[in-house]
Amino acid sequence: MAERNETGKRGEEEAQTYLKQAGYELLHTNWRWHHFELDIVASTGDELVVIEVKTRSVGYLLSPEESVDMKKIRRIVRAADAYVRRFGIALPVRFDIITLIKHNEGYTIEHLEDAFYAPVK
Repeated sequence: MAERNETGKRGEEEAQTYLKQAGYELLHTNWRWHHFELDIVASTGDELVVIEVKTRSVGYLLSPEESVDMKKIRRIVRAADAYVRRFGIALPVRFDIITLIKHNEGYTIEHLEDAFYAPVK
């Protein structure tokens, strides 16, 4: 597996551990619908939380959250809509981003709650 893919996979595992420790219930990871994917779908009990995970190594030019552009947001929102319909969920949906910066000694994790909203057409 390419180093980039391994970094992303390890970052998602770290994000899952972080969320569990923070009290989130993980419902699905890497949930796919057609050619869309949701990295993590979790619940806080009163909200469905769709989490995009972005992992970078130290010194990467673009910050992790900057890589979640409008095109990516639209894809996440479409997949989240399909998820809610597929599972008949009646909770409000929140969109978060978890960023991880890989250092020699581990990761720096930042959890951006309500990182974006579903765009209006």
